[in-house]
Amino acid sequence: SGFNSIGHMDTMSRGRHQIGHYKEGEEFIQNVFHVLSQIFTGKEKSNLAICWLQYEISKVIQCLQAKKKKKLKAQGRKSKKLAKNFLKAPDNRNNLSLWKLYAYLEWLLGNTDDSRKVFDTALCTAGTGGLRSAQLCSLSLLYAQLEVELLESIEGAVMSRAVHILTKLTENGPYVPYSGQVLPVNVLKARKTYEHALQDYLSKTPVSDQDQDKYTDQLVNLVGCYALFQYLTVGIDAAVLIYTQASEKLEVSGSPKWENTGENFGILNFPTALEAVTLLHTNLLRFHMKISVYPLNPLREALTEALKRYPSNQSLWRSYIHIQRKSHSASKARRFFDSVTRSANSLEPWLFAIQAEQMRKKLTEKVQR
Repeated sequence: SGFNSIGHMDTMSRGRHQIGHYKEGEEFIQNVFHVLSQIFTGKEKSNLAICWLQYEISKVIQCLQAKKKKKLKAQGRKSKKLAKNFLKAPDNRNNLSLWKLYAYLEWLLGNTDDSRKVFDTALCTAGTGGLRSAQLCSLSLLYAQLEVELLESIEGAVMSRAVHILTKLTENGPYVPYSGQVLPVNVLKARKTYEHALQDYLSKTPVSDQDQDKYTDQLVNLVGCYALFQYLTVGIDAAVLIYTQASEKLEVSGSPKWENTGENFGILNFPTALEAVTLLHTNLLRFHMKISVYPLNPLREALTEALKRYPSNQSLWRSYIHIQRKSHSASKARRFFDSVTRSANSLEPWLFAIQAEQMRKKLTEKVQR
């Protein structure tokens, strides 16, 4: 009709109704994808397929959040069909990014065993690049993260599927699916391999811009895999130490190209390496607090430091307002929001400040009732 929204706004709610995908906007987006897929070839076409599948996954996540089972089933069928069609194309058969998204889609739809089969197939066909392959690291990291989320406690995690995935990644040999056990000697070898690989990467200096993009991608994936491995085999402090080392190195080597001023949202340098490492760090702390007793302060400090530096990062803001919900005093959060909105030009701090107040209002009304 000319003035309907295109796509959707995640956090807007109107009474009991979530603002979802409008029919006209949705048709428009699908048409754009269809037209472009006929124009593009080769690498561009593969990149378009990745964007398209990411968009489909965002709709699945929205159905999950709104708890619409019927809609989720229909959306899941459509998205899976699209993903399978993409993977049938000769150019995409070895595209690990697409395999990763398809496996993630199956996981979101609750098909854990199917998802594991897709992950295992992708890892078996991916070759033996090991820690040198950014795509292989990224695939293994997501697989391990999803497996870790199923754990109820950190005890005995050293024998888990996640440790098997992260150990196999360091062996540079063909991937073998999990059989129920991980050998202690393999864990020790993997730790040494990760340690040397990280030291090598932190001492490297990329030459060209293209090298820098590859380097930052690979470094983030490597840090994520090593920290998660340390978390499962040693504990949370060992994982935090890896994030601290990497962050210190990235701060020192920070150049204008790596800084996100909020003005340039180039696909390649957003999020920056340091921002991505910070996100992995805070997400792991949040998860650890969920499954065991751990003080809130390290997470709060990490989030406030990160948000001063990256005031437009929505994931960090979501984590921040989630932990502030547990606090009985609003003044500290209000002072923090005030200081960030004064120094940053981005809109996000204002929007999340409003959302935090809405949540506090709901909480007060609930207590009063």
